[in-house]
Amino acid sequence: METLLVPMGNEKLEGNSELRGHGDAECDVILERRIIVGRGPIGDVAVSSADIDSVVVANVADQSVSIFDPAARPVGDTVAVEGESVAVIVTDDRAYVAYSSANHDAVSAIDLETKAIVATFPMDFSVTALAASPDGKRVYAGLRAHDRVAVTVIDTVAEKVRTIDIGYGPAASLDALYVDPSGKRLYAAVTDDSGSRLVIVSRKTSKVQRVVVVGSPIRDIAHASDTVYVLTSDRTVGGAVHVIDLSTNRVTDTLIIGGSPTQLVMSPDQARAYIVDYDRVAVLCTLSLKIVDSLFLDERPSCVALGSDGSSLYVADYDGGVYKFSVESTMEKLYSHLLATDPGALYVPRVLEPVTA
Repeated sequence: METLLVPMGNEKLEGNSELRGHGDAECDVILERRIIVGRGPIGDVAVSSADIDSVVVANVADQSVSIFDPAARPVGDTVAVEGESVAVIVTDDRAYVAYSSANHDAVSAIDLETKAIVATFPMDFSVTALAASPDGKRVYAGLRAHDRVAVTVIDTVAEKVRTIDIGYGPAASLDALYVDPSGKRLYAAVTDDSGSRLVIVSRKTSKVQRVVVVGSPIRDIAHASDTVYVLTSDRTVGGAVHVIDLSTNRVTDTLIIGGSPTQLVMSPDQARAYIVDYDRVAVLCTLSLKIVDSLFLDERPSCVALGSDGSSLYVADYDGGVYKFSVESTMEKLYSHLLATDPGALYVPRVLEPVTA
């Protein structure tokens, strides 16, 4: 059944399902359909960067991964794994899924065309996060065990594995990983009983370059130009987004959003970020650092992913469904809105007349 959703602060326009925000900036989102995977709660979702989206979801309780074309009916293939599938990422032609069982933890590579497992890499400890280099030649798995955190690097071409030790600490965990677009730096979110830190690792040397103290437990990381956005959540203030300037390695701004957010995903144009909260997906304008809209679903959202060009937003839920939205690019609208509300944001220098004798 096709379901039309009306987020808080929005109105459904007669005759279509376009959603228009009443917040600080327009957020044009159109719900296309809800896809029923039907294999229990979805723990993670990822989308291939190919011309036609392939959506990959991790069915935690079902110990499987489903791969499907969001435009096709019914849902496509399901690949069984030997444990609870806790995280998934995609490269051009492969999906990598991390799973855990009582006996072992591993990361398996799945060919997106044949829908078959083509390689499996055993992990020494529990996998808590996954990330891939922009060229897909390396996959990074965050590990946690016995107050130790580390990152396993999988060379996907040579199919070799090595481990980078990040550090030790009481109750230490590594909850998010991100590789910058240049592929030169790896960002790891580390939390222990003394607080949280963003650890920046050089890909070339595999050594820690910098450590930025954040404070509250980190839930996710997003990168935009020379800035890192860090999502945190604790019982005192709820959720918050911290802005870290990479030129100074300092937190320059913080937005308190409350709730219990778990995931942060940046749009390709870096104009907005999508935050998965307890009962909504909040839309953050990165220019104003304000929440400009919220999407409320029939079921609790569990995770989100964007298509490669940012025109499609996929929101998975705890009831085994995936909502597909089409998203209009907002960069031009956001700049127009910024100039309309703050004309001084655009400075045009005066052109002086030449001095004549």
